[in-house]
Amino acid sequence: MIIEQEQKFKEVLSKIEGQVNEQSFFNKFLELYPKVWQKLKANYSKFNRSKQSGQTIPLPKPEVFLRKEIRIWLQKQ
Repeated sequence: MIIEQEQKFKEVLSKIEGQVNEQSFFNKFLELYPKVWQKLKANYSKFNRSKQSGQTIPLPKPEVFLRKEIRIWLQKQ
């Protein structure tokens, strides 16, 4: 989960130069919010380490999660 996601996504959108697509949005998000990205990766790693053998974790990989959130948000715009 990204805290204040709407606000952050609007900020990212305002900073993108040229064509806006999922990849450019993703790259700019990582550039503007590296701490948020690190937190997503840390949460995933924490759940991954704590899982028992043969079980799946309830979180998608950080890149998959962020790309999905971006895709959904861009479709709403």
